[in-house]
Formats: sequence, C-alpha cells, structure tokens
Amino acid sequence: MKENFSKRVQRILKKAKEEAIRLGHSYVGSEHLLLGLLNEKAGMSHRVLQVYGIEPSEMSAMIEDLIKASGGTMTLGHLPLTRRAERVLRNAYSEAASRGKSLADDEHLLLAMLRETEGIACEVLKSFNLDFDSASELMDGESVEEDIDLPESEPSSKSRTPTLDHFSRDITKLARKGKLDPVIGREKEIERVSQVLTRRKKNNPALIGEPGVGKTAIIEGLAQRIVRRTVPRVLHNQRILSLDLAAIVAGTKYRGQFEERMKSVMMELEMNENIIIFIDELHTLVGAGGASGSLDASNMFKPSLARGDIHCIGATTMDEYRKYIEKDGALDRRFQKVVINPPTVSESLDILQGLRKKYEEHHNVRYSDEAIEACVYLSDRYISDKHLPDKAIDIMDEAGARVHMFNVEVPPRIVEIEKEIEKIREDKETKVADQLFEDAAVLRDIERKLIKKLGKAQRMWQKEDEDKCIDISAEHIADVVSLVSGIPVSKVAESEGKKLLKLSDKLSEFIVGQEEAIHSLSRAIRRARTGLKNPNRPIGAFMFLGPTGVGKTELAKVLARYLFPHSQALVKVDMSEFSERFSLSRLIGAPPGYVGYDEGGELTERVRRNPYSVVLLDEIEKAHHDLYN
Repeated sequence: MKENFSKRVQRILKKAKEEAIRLGHSYVGSEHLLLGLLNEKAGMSHRVLQVYGIEPSEMSAMIEDLIKASGGTMTLGHLPLTRRAERVLRNAYSEAASRGKSLADDEHLLLAMLRETEGIACEVLKSFNLDFDSASELMDGESVEEDIDLPESEPSSKSRTPTLDHFSRDITKLARKGKLDPVIGREKEIERVSQVLTRRKKNNPALIGEPGVGKTAIIEGLAQRIVRRTVPRVLHNQRILSLDLAAIVAGTKYRGQFEERMKSVMMELEMNENIIIFIDELHTLVGAGGASGSLDASNMFKPSLARGDIHCIGATTMDEYRKYIEKDGALDRRFQKVVINPPTVSESLDILQGLRKKYEEHHNVRYSDEAIEACVYLSDRYISDKHLPDKAIDIMDEAGARVHMFNVEVPPRIVEIEKEIEKIREDKETKVADQLFEDAAVLRDIERKLIKKLGKAQRMWQKEDEDKCIDISAEHIADVVSLVSGIPVSKVAESEGKKLLKLSDKLSEFIVGQEEAIHSLSRAIRRARTGLKNPNRPIGAFMFLGPTGVGKTELAKVLARYLFPHSQALVKVDMSEFSERFSLSRLIGAPPGYVGYDEGGELTERVRRNPYSVVLLDEIEKAHHDLYN
C-alpha cells in the first residue's frame, strides 16, 4: 500500500501511529490521521488551513479534548487501522487518481477526510467550517497558480544552479513578478552598463558612486528592461543574480570549505552563459574567505573574469574602489568603471513622482505636489551627509510613516473583544487542567464566537482605515526634516514670530547696559529667519570686544538658551588651549595622511552633530595667529 502514497503521506501515517501510542490507543483512526496531518508543516493541506485562518495547534487541542476520555491501554506493537481510516486512505488514492496523480499526497488525504460523513476527524473539520467543495476548489486554484509559475522559475523539477539558488537572489525573477520599485531616469547609465556587458572581453561593469545615488536601482532597472526585452538582443533571456558573499563565507569553519563553495558557484556560472552575477559592495570581494595560505574570493574570480567566462557587475563607492580595487591592478583591469553621479534636483523630483504611488499605497496617505517638491529641496538644503535621491526618498517615507502613525488608533470595541478572548482562554486552560471537559467545551464555543466577532470588527476597521486617506503637505515634510536634522526648517510660526520680535527685550533682561550689541544681534537673527541671507553662510558672525566681566560670554549663552530648545545649542571652545601652532589640527582635524584624519576636529565634529547652534570661540586673542588664516 505504501507505494501508492507520497513520502509526505508516509510521514503522516508514521506520526499518526506515534500519536495513537502517546494517547494510549490500540488502533489508528481517522482522528490520529488528522493529528498526523496537522503536524506536517508544509504541503497543500497546510496552505488550505492558512487560507481558512485555522491554527493547527487549536485543531489538535480540540481533537485531544474529544478523544482523551476514551482511555485505553498503551500498545507498543502493531497498531491496526480502523475501517474508517482504511477507507480514508483508499479514498485519498482515488482523489489523487481522479486528478491525474500517480501518488496520493497530503491534500488528497484531507479531501478524503472531508468526504466522510461521521467520525471525530469529520466533526472537527466541519466545526472549523471546512467542507469538501470549497477545499477542493481552493486546491484546484492553488495547483493552477503553481502550474503558471513554473515557466517563470526555470528550475521546475531539478535546478541547473542549486548553489547559486542558495547563495543568491534572482533580480530578473523579482522584476517579472513586479516586486521591484520603478526606476525613473538613468537611461544613459543603464545603456552604458548594457554596452559594457555586450563586449567580447572584459565585459564586467563596475558601478562607482556615493552611497544613495542609485547604483543598485540601475541594476534593477536593467532587470526590468531584460524582462520587457528592451535591451540588446545578446542580453535577452539573461538572468541577473545578486550574490550574497556573507552567506558563502558563513559556516566555513575548516580549510577548503569556502574554496569549495566558490568553485561550485564559478562552475555553475561558467556552465550557464545566461547568468549575470551582481556583487553589491564589490570591495568585500577582496579578502573574503581568505585565510593564511589560501586564496581570497577576488583572486579566485580573476581568471574567469579575464577570459570572459562569467559576466559580473559590481557596485561600490569611490573611496572603497580606490582603497581596495585600484590597489590590485590585476583586478582593476578586469572591470570597466561606470561612474554614477547623484541626480540633479529636477531628476530627483521625477524619481519621487515615479515612486509616489508605491509610498501612498503603503502608508495609506496622499502626497501633494508641494510635499514632493519639499522632500527634494529641503533634503538637498539641510541634510548634507547623504545624497539625492536617497535622502529625499527617506524624508518622503518617514513623513508617510509619521502621519499614518499619529492617525492610527485601535477602536475600543476591538480592544474589549481581545481582552474577553484572553480571559476566556485562561478560564478554558484552567478547566482543562481540572479535567472539567464539558465546561471547557462551552468556553471553547464562546471563544470561537468571539474570534469570529473580532475578525469582523478588524475587517470593518481595516476598511474604514483604507477609506480614510490622509493628505501630506509641505508643512509635514518640513517637520520631518526638522526632526531628522535638528534645524527648524518650518515656516516662521506665529509663536516664533512673537519670540523673535521680543528677542531684544528678553536678552536685555539678562544682559544690562549692552543695548547696541543686543540690537545688532537681534536684527541679524530676525533677518536670517525671514530668509534674507545667503543660505550657505552662517546667520551671523559677531566679535564681542570689551574688558572682563561685561557680559560677552553670557550674551552668547543667553542667546543659545532662548533660541534653541536642545541642551547642546552652545558649542563653546576655549581658544586658550590652541596657543601653539600644532594644536590647530585638534580644532579642524588632521590633514590627509596624518594620524587622526578620520576622527575629525573638535569644532567640526561638534558643529556637524549640532548644525543649528551658537558657536562661541572664547578668549580668541589667546589662540595662535595662524588660526585667523
């Protein structure tokens, strides 16, 4: 009989016998078969249960509640199948045969159980609203979808690239399924990459650009063009696989394991000419997997790259390319550099307009045209440590998340139902522990009704939430930029306007007798906040002169405390510490090639972390005269 069933069904039968022994039964019935089926975490039957929202553990608990009371003596020998269990197995094979299958699988076993009119398995399945017709229709639909997907995923029965399938991600497959974001612009760069790939030798482009300029997006754009067949004929039917070097290195404890994996990857690449391998962060290739006396990944790739046996696309930053790739001349000449410059402001606007719909659907919001423009202009102006379009996309995404988060509130009726379900479950577990099964069954029925009620309430809430679409304006974007950068970007509010008008009076409360200095300072700050200044220069540079104790330092402290809410608003540097010429490097950082170049200077780092603040150079006359240059 075993030859008529798949390995999965044979596992289910074995598990069913184990369950019968565990429960102290001297037979294997349909209920034990169902317990075995519920233990199987894969297969069509598991997907059917997921679609119906059935938790296998809940169904197993219900079966055990129903059959525990039957008792029986434990039998360790051969356990016979009941007549109903034998009939279920025969019907499972008949279901498989009627669908043109030579072996009965788990879904056929489930259908056979649903065909039964009595028995514990049948009662349990029907109590969860599972019936033969709907389950059969669902399974037929699932199998049709699988058949449709097979031509897309080329390895249908046995893959020709098992190692690559394990250690890479198929970008063209994702593009075919529509799971990639649209790529706006970048036509010249994509054409340049296509041009390099169609060369006879050294056909390996290396995309070089700053982080966030869209290097990976260009590869996704190329994959989408391959799917649409809008690339040179040579690139038709090509697959772009993104190689995960970290996964290849992971777990290679012993000498030779990494080399074995790499050789397997390279052999599959050489045998399948329609594969283009994409290595993000190309510089990680240098030194990857290298131990004393062995080759690293880059040296293993070099011969195949030079011969043109494999197509490879790399992506890295200019600094990393110079640091790791250019040093190795043999590796450098295998790649053709394609420099990716950040898009202009107008190009970034087009990119955000193209991505707009995806983010609106995700956050259930609507971006106004002014908001999209604000994302680009404000991020370009105030966020200096990132590049377009990445920083503009980040602001758009965060604005959507922020607005949606502050407008989502769980309805009280859903909270109440969840609390009721939690209390019922605790009571049910107590009753089961006390072996009061009838009371537990009553509580179980109440719990099911509450779960249905909760599902209905959640669906209604979701529908209401989807219908309620929130508009995002330029003011929302300005708030997010202020949050990210620490700079008050938003328009001068009424409260801030009053604050600036009263600036002179407030400063005069703390600094007495310095009206001229306070007046000049107040005018400069009001002028800057109304926009009448060069955006690339400080708000104002003032030199306070006077004898000790007249309020020079105190004026700077009071100004910082009044204007800025954060505690780090005053950047105070004691210039008496910089009286020697060599100490100036501490202030602005060491020059390139010297120790401490990567660490930055005392002043530059503090200003970079708190860009909107008051910088006080105290006792500047004691600093070395080279400082003024």
